[in-house]
Amino acid sequence: MGEVRGSTGLITSVAGVLRHWGVERPDAPMLTLGETTVTWGEGYERAKRVAQSLAACGVVPGERVAFLDRNAIEFFEVFYGCALLGAVSVPLNWRLAPGELAAITDDAGAALLFYGPDYAEAVAEMLPEVTGVRRWVATTGFAEWRDAGGVGDPGFEAGHDDVITQLYTSGTTGLPKGAMITGGNFATILTEAPGVFRVGDDTVSMVAMPLFHIGGVGWALAGMSRGGHSVIVRDLDPSEVLRIIERHGVTETFVVPAVLLFLLGVPELATTDVSSLRTIFYGASPISEDVLVRSMAALGCDFAQVYGLTETTGAITSLPPEDHDPDGPRAHLLRSAGRPFGHVELRIVDSATGEILPAGSVGEVLTRSGQNMLGYWNKPDETRAAIDQEGWFRTGDAGWLSEDGYLFLHDRIKDMIVSGGENVYPAEVENALLAHAAVADAAVIGVPDDRWGETVKAVVVRAPGADPDDAVLAADIMAGTRERLAHYKCPTSVDFVDALPRNPSGKVLKRELRAPYWEGRRRNIG
Repeated sequence: MGEVRGSTGLITSVAGVLRHWGVERPDAPMLTLGETTVTWGEGYERAKRVAQSLAACGVVPGERVAFLDRNAIEFFEVFYGCALLGAVSVPLNWRLAPGELAAITDDAGAALLFYGPDYAEAVAEMLPEVTGVRRWVATTGFAEWRDAGGVGDPGFEAGHDDVITQLYTSGTTGLPKGAMITGGNFATILTEAPGVFRVGDDTVSMVAMPLFHIGGVGWALAGMSRGGHSVIVRDLDPSEVLRIIERHGVTETFVVPAVLLFLLGVPELATTDVSSLRTIFYGASPISEDVLVRSMAALGCDFAQVYGLTETTGAITSLPPEDHDPDGPRAHLLRSAGRPFGHVELRIVDSATGEILPAGSVGEVLTRSGQNMLGYWNKPDETRAAIDQEGWFRTGDAGWLSEDGYLFLHDRIKDMIVSGGENVYPAEVENALLAHAAVADAAVIGVPDDRWGETVKAVVVRAPGADPDDAVLAADIMAGTRERLAHYKCPTSVDFVDALPRNPSGKVLKRELRAPYWEGRRRNIG
């Protein structure tokens, strides 16, 4: 058993983090949510019991275990319990509709599914559609279920290619894909965490992003890597976030730019003591220079931007605090995503030919490192399309590299929309739009939004006989999509046109549709 340590002496396995700090710092705080705090020793004991109870339910290494709830202490008990046993944690996006959740649960082949009380109705709708789950465990009875098992550590140690967690990211066809994140992937980020994210044993990390995101679970693990204290935000209320920072002395956090904008609009910001903050990391969607500069002034700490994807186990580049100098000679770097970490390779290629392009030329961003996922679960063709034989992952983003190695993101190769850190794929939304009787043709684009970075706009061709009143029909169409999709995927506005612009092969020219809305913007993606 024991922990796994890399050449730096740092713990490099997920299970090893809990095993080490559970013994070395048993009385130190590990997790806090509201009025509840769990120490490292308690966290280890609880995870061991979860592992034993999973085993008693017949779960074996490699089997998937799903979790459906907003950020909760139980998430980490299940996550680490899976790691101790060798099972694979599958956090579900609680913002999805029940039909979408059922499809992902079935795709994963989850053996057990844990769910919070707020999702009992969704589970009831999922039950007839899900075939493989052997047991559904409500977190209201979680402690009783957990404590009914044994107490020993099963002792599983993940190998380089053993899958630790499976995070679902939508495909360009709208079908979800399970990105398999391995022991080797996490070993890389655990090794890099102290240097890249500036965490130590005195870290008080605020976990504000949803734990079904790599920006949630990946950030949490980085903060825990040196035995620090993680404070969980369940509901992202700006006033509550400020209270958490002051009450617990938060030192580091990762947020999407929308959170910074929300904080700037809260009157309590002027009177809250946020002096404990050392570094705020931000990313996952576009940020305006105005919001960034005002946030730097209001919060008075270091800021660092990061860029990455689920498939790269999170951040692969960083724009560090020293490059955040809006009034200095390097102010242009605020528009950059920073430089790659030392172990990360980047290249810019012509997406059609694969030719490597010189500095300053815009092309598709490719990356290679130990952070690249193992692949997409049960999707070998899509895995081969995403990762070539030399290990280069196609991000689907377009950008260029400066002579001194800074990455500037320019546009998207794919049509994905990032709204408030959530990925929205137009094909899925377009399918929902076309199901409406009044829609003859439709295209979906992302347009700038000061709060969310970008938001979803539908461009629609009316069907014959459709209501001629734009406002009435737009409201009806948007209401129709809300019955089929998670709300964050639904259009927030509808434009009506006589015909969609298409090329000779029939492909909609979305760049033409987007151009008027992005005119004058330097950067079109996060």
